[in-house]
Amino acid sequence: MSTDKQTLPAEFDDIRPHLDHEVREVLAGLRQDPEFIPFLNQILADVPQDRQEEVMSNIHSIRDFKAMVVYHVMNKLAAKTTFSVTSSGKSGLDQSHKHTFISNHRDIILDSAFLNVVCYEAFEGLPRIAIGDNLLIRPWIRSVVRLCDAFIVKRSPSVREMLKESLTLSKYIRRSITNDEESVWIAQREGRAKDSDDRTQPALLKMLAMSGGTDVPSALEELHIVPLAISYEYDPCDYLKAKEMLQKRLNPDYKKTQMDDFVNMQQGLAGEKGRVHYCFGKELKGLADIVEGCDGKQEQFVRIAEAIDREIHRNYRLYPGNYVAYDLLYGGEKFREMYSDKERAKFESYLQGQLDKIDMEHKDIDFLTQRILEMYANPLINQLKAKGELR
Repeated sequence: MSTDKQTLPAEFDDIRPHLDHEVREVLAGLRQDPEFIPFLNQILADVPQDRQEEVMSNIHSIRDFKAMVVYHVMNKLAAKTTFSVTSSGKSGLDQSHKHTFISNHRDIILDSAFLNVVCYEAFEGLPRIAIGDNLLIRPWIRSVVRLCDAFIVKRSPSVREMLKESLTLSKYIRRSITNDEESVWIAQREGRAKDSDDRTQPALLKMLAMSGGTDVPSALEELHIVPLAISYEYDPCDYLKAKEMLQKRLNPDYKKTQMDDFVNMQQGLAGEKGRVHYCFGKELKGLADIVEGCDGKQEQFVRIAEAIDREIHRNYRLYPGNYVAYDLLYGGEKFREMYSDKERAKFESYLQGQLDKIDMEHKDIDFLTQRILEMYANPLINQLKAKGELR
């Protein structure tokens, strides 16, 4: 459902996506942007120039842009850099209302981008996407993500502004679900879980509940939260994450730069990902029962976050590399029946190749190896714990 500017409060102007009536003007500006043109030519390289012009002239709304450009580009990227992008659990979603998808966070761009592909093919609906303003490093990138129906999360507001910005974001998400009839995707935490130990930040739930009154269960149930598990067979940024962890160990004051984010985005897009799977969990209901006995709201947020985590962990799609990584990390052959000799050799070769990509002084191979193995073993460990098979 498109949103008319006259019905959208001005308080959302800094964070909202573009509106349908703005699309033509924004596209015209982008077509004159010397930084955007090479990007457009690259993503539409398989589309003849006259066809590009035809496509652009037929885009009059956000939905048009997502269906005619985003879906096309992501499908092409999936074909080039994955073995497959699949999904499960969609039939269990109540189609009478929209949802807030809360997922684990693996890739800066692709978590939400491939979700658009999955949702478009399943429901013919494309969720609004939360994206941190730290990634909008160029004006044209900001314009493009807003054309993609993304809304902006301000990552580093001042202490004075933090409460105001959180409330504005909360109100926008609630309005999307209850008024605009648009589903929303947001990651369970700020930033990616570098070690793949996925945990929902209670602060996220606090933000979501802020706009819904004083009763936490009611405020969150109105958003129809669906835990979403995203599983990559290979994370093309695993070696970059391990390198960052080593840099932080060597220098506790180390901070990523915008260029680091750009390199991660670029590698995430271009790198091989193998099989990718999205599993939609069960909508969170009966939250009053979940938080029964809690001492205060903070404990309620923690309890609900744990419920989301269990559903995500249960629904991981595990691959041979997850089992190989566990056995390499802890020694022995606990999961030997879950992979063949060929699959183990393939993962070991992959691991060595990723380690070889790390170019830095004081390269601690043992530390880096352990960190990458943890990235692949932790989803298995968390799934076993969620199913009560490991303590």
